[in-house]
Amino acid sequence: MTATIGIGIVGTGSIVNNYIKCIDELDNAKLVAIYTKSEDRVKTATSQFGVPVFSDMNQFLEQDFQLVCICNESGRHGEAIVAAANAKKHILSEKPLEVTTSKIDDVMAVCESNNVKLGCVLQNRCSDDYSLLEDAVKSGKLGKIIMGNAHINWYRSKDYYSGSDWRGTLKYDGGAAFMNQGIHTIDLLINLMGEPSSVFGKVKTSVHTIEGEDVGSAILDFDNGSIGNITAGTALTPGYPERLEIYGEKGSVLMEAGKIVQWNVPDTAAPNIQSKGDGSGAADPTAIGHKNHKIVLENMLTAIVNDGQPMVDGREARKAVAVINAIYESSKSGKPVSL
Repeated sequence: MTATIGIGIVGTGSIVNNYIKCIDELDNAKLVAIYTKSEDRVKTATSQFGVPVFSDMNQFLEQDFQLVCICNESGRHGEAIVAAANAKKHILSEKPLEVTTSKIDDVMAVCESNNVKLGCVLQNRCSDDYSLLEDAVKSGKLGKIIMGNAHINWYRSKDYYSGSDWRGTLKYDGGAAFMNQGIHTIDLLINLMGEPSSVFGKVKTSVHTIEGEDVGSAILDFDNGSIGNITAGTALTPGYPERLEIYGEKGSVLMEAGKIVQWNVPDTAAPNIQSKGDGSGAADPTAIGHKNHKIVLENMLTAIVNDGQPMVDGREARKAVAVINAIYESSKSGKPVSL
């Protein structure tokens, strides 16, 4: 009989609904408790989710569960991870683990010292189509990779930012379009291309009244001689599905909204994918489905039971944040940043 893993969730934002659906669909998972920093939310959240809700982190962590899913504001992930690790709970955090690499290094050290597992939800790696692209790249079917592009030209309304006390802030969002919306596709790009050796970026706040950027672009240089291009925005009306483009000397593959739209791979027939993907948040953050979240959560539960490694551990999750931090640094200095 498969052991049931008790789960506690930190946060009560919209993404929590995806976790609730995943837990309901997994036989070896049980939601035990939820934490919210707002005392005013305790009563309504208890009614909404049907489990005890705590506004005291210590009381929350005293409950009988083994895994904490971190779903609060990005810039508060670190403090929640540290608290959970010190309570000997395993951790699965929404992206990013934290908004700077130094903070990620700190939380990784705490998790390691407490001998708890740390995973990050970068669920777009789990799509069937991306797996085919990854195989085409890493098996050499495309030949030497020449260029890779990630375009996250999305839109968010003014209400999206004004209705939140943390979105678009440097402290709690770590920026905006790149760190919040762009990070998933950037993660996919560098997972295929490798970590860049240098980054030259430019970000601006053009429309929204926020601290972070709502539009920007970056050029990446890789040690193998290939280059990468990234564009990201939340002021780009009406918001277009994210695109990932990989060009090799022998062929190319283009993805849009998690689906392969162009497959030019020598001696390999175009895949016949029947799945509908997991949705795109191009204009609506609630449009993102829970299918890939479920794969990540199931993997984390297996890692706990079998003492394995999470699909995306701290070191893997750190890579995209390092690139985004470098883009911001480059934009401030007007110079390329070495990684």
